[in-house]
Amino acid sequence: MKARRNKKQVPSFRKLLKTSKVKLENKLKNKQFKQQSTLKKYRKEQRKLRQAVKDAVSKKPIPLEDPKEKRPGKRIEREEEEEEEALPLDMMDEDDLQLMKDLGQRASFLTRDISSSEPVHVKKRKHESVIDKYEKIPRTLQTAPEKELIHLLPIKDKSGIIPQTREKPVIDSNQDEEDQEEMEPEEEIIEKPIKELTLEEHLIERKKKLQERKMHIAALASAILSDPESNIKKLKELRSMLMEQDPDVAVTVRKLVIVSLMELFKDITPSYKIRPLTEAEKSNKIRKETQKLREFEEGLVSQYKFYLENLEQMIKDWKQRKLKKSNVVSLKAYKGLAEVAVKSLCELLVALPHFNFHNNIIVLIVPLMNDMSKSISEMCCEAVKKLFKQDKLGQASLGVIKVISGFVKGRNYEVRPEMLKTFLCLRIKEVEVKKDTEDINKPKKFMTFKEKRKTLSRMQRKWKKAEEKLERELREAEASESTEKKLKLHTETLNIVFVTYFRILKKAQRSPLLPAVLEGLAKFAHLINVEFFDDLLVVLHSLIESGDLSYQESLHCVQTAFHILSGQGDVLNIDPMKFYTHLYKTLFKLHAGATNEGVETVLQCLDVMLTKRRKQVSQQRALAFIKRLCTLALHVLPNSSIGILATNRILMHTFPKTDLLLDNESQGSGVFLPELDEPEYCNAQNTALWELHALRRHYHPIVQKFAVHLIAGAPSEGSEALKPELSRRSAAELFEAYSMAAMTFNPPVESLNSKRKDKVLQGDSFLNEELSQLIKRHCSQVATQLPLDFTKCLETSLR
Repeated sequence: MKARRNKKQVPSFRKLLKTSKVKLENKLKNKQFKQQSTLKKYRKEQRKLRQAVKDAVSKKPIPLEDPKEKRPGKRIEREEEEEEEALPLDMMDEDDLQLMKDLGQRASFLTRDISSSEPVHVKKRKHESVIDKYEKIPRTLQTAPEKELIHLLPIKDKSGIIPQTREKPVIDSNQDEEDQEEMEPEEEIIEKPIKELTLEEHLIERKKKLQERKMHIAALASAILSDPESNIKKLKELRSMLMEQDPDVAVTVRKLVIVSLMELFKDITPSYKIRPLTEAEKSNKIRKETQKLREFEEGLVSQYKFYLENLEQMIKDWKQRKLKKSNVVSLKAYKGLAEVAVKSLCELLVALPHFNFHNNIIVLIVPLMNDMSKSISEMCCEAVKKLFKQDKLGQASLGVIKVISGFVKGRNYEVRPEMLKTFLCLRIKEVEVKKDTEDINKPKKFMTFKEKRKTLSRMQRKWKKAEEKLERELREAEASESTEKKLKLHTETLNIVFVTYFRILKKAQRSPLLPAVLEGLAKFAHLINVEFFDDLLVVLHSLIESGDLSYQESLHCVQTAFHILSGQGDVLNIDPMKFYTHLYKTLFKLHAGATNEGVETVLQCLDVMLTKRRKQVSQQRALAFIKRLCTLALHVLPNSSIGILATNRILMHTFPKTDLLLDNESQGSGVFLPELDEPEYCNAQNTALWELHALRRHYHPIVQKFAVHLIAGAPSEGSEALKPELSRRSAAELFEAYSMAAMTFNPPVESLNSKRKDKVLQGDSFLNEELSQLIKRHCSQVATQLPLDFTKCLETSLR
């Protein structure tokens, strides 16, 4: 029994239900009380307003007597006024005067003090009711506000449930206003007048402030670098300086802090991604060193996140062009801050592709690649190119490609071409080569235990086990798993790139993105699936025939088509004669002016079309191209002439029978038709390369050497052979090497030093002695103003 009494009784369901009802009732009471209090306040305000209006309209009656005589001075003045306004007593009868006095004695409301609560009339009737007494008592003005009651949870006792209430504290608004009014003059007294500085003093003061901030930034940064784990909290202090409020140095200090934090994060960030801890890891007991490392990692990630948010906010402020309330930074300074923020983001994009929030940086950078500001757009595009070039695995590249593809599609292909030109920097060709070798040398499969037991003896099984173990270790050393992962990432990346290219070819053929698309297809065409080859070639030919493309774009179409056919397209039985015809027909569009830069693309096309497809090219086609190229070399710049002659040299080595162009005798029937656009039917075998004799007298020495070399039949040995620095270079390399883009002659012109300097005639020695004396005499004469008289000269001439 004792044990049962000691135990706490569990409340029954009825009791719980009863208490819950009380709670609901209390809530309802509180709600009703609040509503009533608000209504009361509203009524009071309305009543006061009506009373104020009445007082303003009608004057209050002046009391006849003041029984307590609190203000004698005012009473005397009031009496004097009354005497002036009232009628003289001499003009009133005695009866009327007595009546007025009696009425004055009975005027209870006018003659009593309003503040007193006592009744005026002492003699009262005994049978007066209680209600009448209450009504006769004057009302007092309520100075204190009504106290609101808050109903609390009830207390349960032996006697029953006791309701609990509490007074709600009421804030006196009048008292607060008075306090504020009292505080204002005190603050005004404390304020000191600001001393006006001259421009020179202001600059000196700004320089001093800036130096102090620089020293503070340097001290914090050096402390963090010296011991990052211990001083990780100082990162927050340094980041707080991004909110510098001094308008004199705010912009400069913020820029310095942005760059300082960027360099700090590049230095102290670990080479792995920091993941959040699980609940089990948090509950485990760990050593002090591990705990210190965890705190450092958590602090680093949080501060890095806040830093990126600050940079994003700066860019948004610049885009929205809205001034903040603080008005510390002007609208003009927003662009400078945004440029520094974008530069820091670009640096972090390239330097920390493995660390946290890299995808967030990509999402920020990609829209800025299409920004109206050229400097910011170029900065972001260069950063993305740099990332593509140094990304060996392909994880970061895949993330950027996904965001760019989605952005281009979302903008309906109305973006800068530079965005798509970044695709050309992807490192994918090398992996495809490794992929081919892996397909040829497939990894060896290990035998199962059953196969070993059937085919091998006990000793052989033992040796086989040791051999397989060694092969596994070697495979781990070669990192074949990472190679497979890289291959998957690159395959996915290429799929997204080709989807973007094909969408533009299909939907936006007149877009300015087309040259970038064709250039990209020309680079990655050998990696396209064979199933798309026929459709892609049809699209490229239709683009060329439409006539909407520029010459450079049409060259990219030709280049893309032959890249497709040179890779996996060798299996297909396709004759691209229409592409040969187009290039042959348009070669004369090149000249020494604006289209000179297109020669490089032509040289690349010729290499793919003629040299690499030598088995599919007829002799007539090769002869026609060699003849037209020699004619073209006469009217282009020297570097283009060198590239074209180098291509002709390779073609003469590839097709040995083309040496008949060096002979005057015609081969076969027909006459050479240079105006015909078909290379197969222009009878190029019946002409000669007379252009080489004109090029032998060219002003550029390298062009002369190539012309002489080709006239001799392009020998690889002998006196007419080229030097190794010319013969081992490709045509495109020679075109770049001898470019005149820098407005310099390559090779430089030798200066001829004159040996007989003493015999060089001076300017005066060319003149006759009599003429020089006449000139000196006229120069020494003083100019005098004489009247012009032409009649004398006329008379002498007539005589």
